[in-house]
Amino acid sequence: MASSSNSYNSPCAACKFLRRKCMPGCIFAPYFPPEEPHKFANVHKIFGASNVTKLLNELLPHQREDAVNSLAYEAEARVRDPVYGCVGAISYLQRQVHRLQKELDAANADLAHYGLSTSAAGTPGNVVDLVFQPQPLPPQQPPPLNPVYRLSGANPVMNQMPRSTGGSYGTFLPWNNGHDQQGNM
Repeated sequence: MASSSNSYNSPCAACKFLRRKCMPGCIFAPYFPPEEPHKFANVHKIFGASNVTKLLNELLPHQREDAVNSLAYEAEARVRDPVYGCVGAISYLQRQVHRLQKELDAANADLAHYGLSTSAAGTPGNVVDLVFQPQPLPPQQPPPLNPVYRLSGANPVMNQMPRSTGGSYGTFLPWNNGHDQQGNM
């Protein structure tokens, strides 16, 4: 959780954007530091400050940071892709996984074919043993449905994607090709 910006007499990004005085108990201050004005601007544009205030007041304090991160991610995705938002990113990644699975299956088939043809020719060793067998993923319990998903339309799958540590939510969006907003990997 970001530290409160009120200790430095600087208003949080939300109060600065809304042009109001940032009070010591400001609900936005811990989550929208003044160094990240774009984060609140996107959230406000998509969800509205009033809705975000209501949502944060309904949540327990330990849930608020995750809620704000989800809202910020969804808001940036909606700004970039107004029609699909995060669902577009999820669909893109699912198609990529499906394509890579087909490539892996084809490579395994080639290895198996090569292993059978070399063993028939009397070549020592069995290449078939080298075929990659993907292990099934352990079952995961879906996170409980909370107001963030109702408000944002976000999918709980997005919580399994890596989170940015530098405050730039564009880093892990598929349309950035793995680059952050400054062009770094």
